[in-house]
Amino acid sequence: MVDNTECNPATDEVISEEVDVKKKKYLRGEGANLKDLKDKKLRGQLAVQEELFGKSAAAAAKAEKWLMPSEGGYLEGDGIEKTWRIKQDAIASEVDILSSRKQFDIVLPDFGPYTLEFTPSGRYMAAAGRKGHIAIVDMKNMSAIKELQVRETVRDVVFLHNELFFAAAQKKYPYIYNREGTELHCMKEHGAVLKLQFLRNHFLLASINKFGQLHYQDVTTGQMVANVRTGLGRTDVMQVNPFNGVVAVGHSGGTVSMWKPTSAAPLVKMLCHPGPVTALAFHPNGHLMATAGMERKIKIWDLRKFEVLQTLPGHCKSLDFSQKGLLATATGSFVQVYGDLSGSQNYGRYMTHSVAKGYQVKKVTFRPYEDVLGIGHSMGWSSILIPGSGEPNFDSWVANPFETSKQRREKEIRSLLDKLPPETIMLDPTKIGSVRPERKKEKPSKEDREAEMEAAIEEAKNIHMKKKTKGRSKPSKIAKKKQEAVEKAKKPFLEQHTNKRKPTEETQLPKSLERFVRKKAAA
Repeated sequence: MVDNTECNPATDEVISEEVDVKKKKYLRGEGANLKDLKDKKLRGQLAVQEELFGKSAAAAAKAEKWLMPSEGGYLEGDGIEKTWRIKQDAIASEVDILSSRKQFDIVLPDFGPYTLEFTPSGRYMAAAGRKGHIAIVDMKNMSAIKELQVRETVRDVVFLHNELFFAAAQKKYPYIYNREGTELHCMKEHGAVLKLQFLRNHFLLASINKFGQLHYQDVTTGQMVANVRTGLGRTDVMQVNPFNGVVAVGHSGGTVSMWKPTSAAPLVKMLCHPGPVTALAFHPNGHLMATAGMERKIKIWDLRKFEVLQTLPGHCKSLDFSQKGLLATATGSFVQVYGDLSGSQNYGRYMTHSVAKGYQVKKVTFRPYEDVLGIGHSMGWSSILIPGSGEPNFDSWVANPFETSKQRREKEIRSLLDKLPPETIMLDPTKIGSVRPERKKEKPSKEDREAEMEAAIEEAKNIHMKKKTKGRSKPSKIAKKKQEAVEKAKKPFLEQHTNKRKPTEETQLPKSLERFVRKKAAA
């Protein structure tokens, strides 16, 4: 049998050119000029080093070419055309059929407003209506896996470690259900919860109830890890920082407090707005935070310096950052998306969308690994296309939208083995594994020494004396014993004082010079 397949040289040339372009990105600048070197040994060593640099850059370029085939992109206007004027209809007419299917509206007027939650892979979505309707949807096949009616108020919904389990904040208590809609647990210790968050690396379910109490519960053991009173009143604004696992809570006084389960006091308490905080979101890198207040301002903060980077005008009820750093805001029936396309942390208007008049948007959330924004509103939920919002290439070890049941089981076991204890939650997780520098002992001041001595004297005076017979319990003897105890308590403090004033002893001279020392007069 003869193989008639031939290699197309033109295609190979195009591929090699693409690899060469990508290779330049990974090379460390221009190579060293070795011709001018006179030392043969050094020239040989540097030549080998340059060859290794070239091989590693070529390997990285090939990996990017074949393992990361998709490239992210943004909307770009022609000339003076503004991207935020482009409507969804115009985008849908230009994209492929699979992408156009991701643009839809689900109208369920009897159960809204709806809140939405996606799994980390973006494959599954949970939608919860205020009036008790909960649905789990497979976004790849566009099919409902399970729908249930809990017959009471549902305030929030969140997936646990995978799509098989989810928690719903209902009227009195939060409940945990499996994917089949079976109730597994009723967590009465949390109370009437307003907002839920799940810390995936620590397997902790965090909730804040209507009394302002913050609860952390370990979903693997069922243990209540922490129960903290924020002391700042009722709120439903809560978000987890994906970088360090710190939970941020926005309050009615305009402050944002940051918490960890091993501390009863907030790690950070910052005044962000003069009025109540209405929404809160973290950038995926964990260094940027967006807050919205009732004074119709949206502020973007740098959490490394706790400074405002930018202030945007506008009222906002919901905020969310995409994987590529786009910021979605929603108020009333209007959704705006801001983008930092220049990379200078200066956000500008990127896209706008208005849902049907009269619909009140409750929640906006980006779908991971897709250029899609989910909108939960009073009449159901909608999905719109936002080019450039999602990460174009997924890592199957982190989040795999096409994972099988076997892969899911293996990932669950692996994540349980890698589970982090609550003590690892801190503002700067890079400190884990570093050695704490030894602190110098601070010398107590004169006032501290006097206060310590007075406390010791007072303790000595209040010693209870046992009653003894044969005249040993006379008042004079008891007073004498108390005086001795006071003198004994004073002694170490007085010795310290005299040691400081004691002149330094004469330095010992060598034997050859001792004969020149003036002798002391004999007594």
